Amino acid sequence: MAVSTSGDAEMNSVKKGASAGAPLVLRILAECPVTKARACDLTLPHGPVRTPVFMPVGTQGTMKGITADQLEALGCQICLGNTYHLGMRPVSSAVALFLLHYAFPCTENYSYGPALIEKASGLHGFMNWKRNLLTDSGGFQMVSLVELSEVTEEGVKFRSPYDDKEILLSPEQSIAIQNSLGSDIMMQLDDVVSSTVTGPRVEEAMKRSVRWLDRCIAANKNPERQNLFAIIQGGLNAELRHVCLEEMTKRDVPGFAIGGLSGGEEKDDFWRMVTLCTDHLPCEKPRYLMGVGYAVDLVVCVALGCDMFDCVFPTRTARFGSALVPWGSLQLRHKQYAKDFQPIDPDCTCPTCRRHSRAYIHALLKCDTAALHHITIHNIAYQLSLMLSVRQSILDGRFPQFVQAFMKRMFPSREQYPHWAVDALASVGIALD
Repeated sequence: MAVSTSGDAEMNSVKKGASAGAPLVLRILAECPVTKARACDLTLPHGPVRTPVFMPVGTQGTMKGITADQLEALGCQICLGNTYHLGMRPVSSAVALFLLHYAFPCTENYSYGPALIEKASGLHGFMNWKRNLLTDSGGFQMVSLVELSEVTEEGVKFRSPYDDKEILLSPEQSIAIQNSLGSDIMMQLDDVVSSTVTGPRVEEAMKRSVRWLDRCIAANKNPERQNLFAIIQGGLNAELRHVCLEEMTKRDVPGFAIGGLSGGEEKDDFWRMVTLCTDHLPCEKPRYLMGVGYAVDLVVCVALGCDMFDCVFPTRTARFGSALVPWGSLQLRHKQYAKDFQPIDPDCTCPTCRRHSRAYIHALLKCDTAALHHITIHNIAYQLSLMLSVRQSILDGRFPQFVQAFMKRMFPSREQYPHWAVDALASVGIALD
């Protein structure tokens, strides 16, 4: 199966541009001798990132329910922002005003943004975030806002859900926005279809993603400061995934993401596509599994060879009063917690667990949004702590034992283990008793 590209001459120039002084260094510290899990140090322009790593999502230039200082205090080394939402919400921040002015000149009332962001030294300065940022390309909104979008070879046309105006996000515009934001890792604009879609549209999207990758590489004005990651597509079709892997790994980009999953597909299909990708991605470059944030999924996909993850889950579920714990979650709105004076997790050292009880947060949920702030802090701390524990177990040579203990604590009985997780872990040599 051939993928149409723009010719060998342009391909060669794309390769040269991508590899010239890319500001990323990946050092593999330890590899699990049983599974595909590994612990790495990823060096980026704004400091080191210890992998495996979970990246909290700040969709509109801010993390919902938590400040940048609090995020830094929790030990977060990298977080994520979304290009589409930053560009579509002019009332949410001056960042959005800047992006609307720069990328979408048809939009009115945006005159305050450019000078403000320039003075703030990009998104890092605007957020007062001293550590690393990854920006998504906006491609995922082709799925999440499918009724408002139309995909052509030029790019994706969106109709704003706020003012009904039409905008075009092309690969070049996506990269221009991300260059202006100054993110440490930028994502290519890819043609995204739902993971449940089958048929010719999946192949079309995969091939277009390869062509758009070349346009993104060519459009990157800061290859010496900003790392552009490719995104592997192909849906649930193993042949299409193989073709995409073969084509995209010809491009000397600093890292690769696995896209087009976590969209409602069967978990058996999900993990098989993940392991297929990690089997064929270069070991010397980081592997980012997009949109994954459930604790079991994180642990299993580390075993399958992934290094980086992101998801809105820990912050979104906090806004519903749900606190993450090693044995699942606590629905703190429930009356059973009204007289429970334990912390959310007695073993957790986050500010919420050090200072407040379940009963206090239960009471606060009835009258004050500060409760959601406290749960958000805890949930992010839980995710970050989980990944640190995973990493340490790899460094100590006991990752399989860690996984077995993790599953036993998460599920009361062996019969409750998700079948897909049992199969996925067995495929890399971990038997769950």
